[in-house]
Amino acid sequence: GLAVGLWALRRGPQPLALPASHAHVPDPHRTRAAGALWQPWRLGAFRRLMLAFVANGIANAVPATLLVFYVTDRLQAPQWTPWLLATYFACGMLSLPWWVSRVPSWGLERTWSLGMTAAVAAFSGAAWLGPGDVAWFALVCAVSGLTLGADLAVPPALLARVMATSQASSEATPGISSAAAGEGVAFGWWTGANKLNLALAAGLALPLLQAVGYSPGTRDPKALTALMLAYAVLPCVLKLLALAVLCRRRPSTAPVRTMPWNA
Repeated sequence: GLAVGLWALRRGPQPLALPASHAHVPDPHRTRAAGALWQPWRLGAFRRLMLAFVANGIANAVPATLLVFYVTDRLQAPQWTPWLLATYFACGMLSLPWWVSRVPSWGLERTWSLGMTAAVAAFSGAAWLGPGDVAWFALVCAVSGLTLGADLAVPPALLARVMATSQASSEATPGISSAAAGEGVAFGWWTGANKLNLALAAGLALPLLQAVGYSPGTRDPKALTALMLAYAVLPCVLKLLALAVLCRRRPSTAPVRTMPWNA
């Protein structure tokens, strides 16, 4: 039966070939949309800013992921975890207006650079703490929290400035202006990178610690040293990397009259 069917298929009428006019033609709108997706990455300033943002973002996300384990196992004071976390974020919110007020005189890059430098200086103190050092760690949380305002205010303003001054948007997306399309794609990449930071910190920090012998509740000195390195030292190294990337281009010292979102 199968042989007869194949014979009939070969002997039967064959479908007519499509005329050349019906051949597949690439959709120019789809081509433009694909090009627009990668458009921001053609800008050196955007690539540099994204690298600094991702490195700094992971540096912030790793301690947030490991805080409970650090306070519980390294400081052995789990009851203080909510208060320490509240101290950090309260100081961060209180510092935000001050950091914004520094931008007109310092410039965006310099403001962020000083914020990251201060964060490294403050947070590195966590590497020297041990059981019972809750008061000292509260001081670390407060001082490093005061640097958080720079991370909250400056990077989005830098992205807005990069996109506002770029000349990369050369083709228009239907119904949307070229500039608006470029900015929308750039902020989409930015949002994705922010989520990637959190995912990498949550998905890699604990498995890597477990690979070197740490498990929650342990009192093994080597495991606790690994926890300290991951919690306190790794974020400082990543922030220094972000700082180096940001400073590859000499920071602008020109006064900024207003933040980009107030322009």
